[in-house]
Amino acid sequence: MAFTEDFTEFFNTDDFAVTASYTETGQSAVNVDGIFDDEYLLEEGGSVGFASSTPVFHCATSSVSAAAPNDLITINGTNYTIVNVRPDGSGTTILILTEV
Repeated sequence: MAFTEDFTEFFNTDDFAVTASYTETGQSAVNVDGIFDDEYLLEEGGSVGFASSTPVFHCATSSVSAAAPNDLITINGTNYTIVNVRPDGSGTTILILTEV
């Protein structure tokens, strides 16, 4: 018997999740609930460091099963392009993003 995980509670927008508008290339936009993270990083580079961030969106794989690089997603009013799609094998996917 196949096991199907229900991520409704994990991606609950009353807690930590937000609703994003995901547009697969050539398709209409759909709403996807997930957790957005834009962690600030400070990289040491000898005597000079530089700051960067890597925006990511964690969501149910079933919501973005056809996601691919160059698809678009809007989160909290900011437009992003998907750079990489990383399904984790447990039913969730991490979309690596870059701001448009």
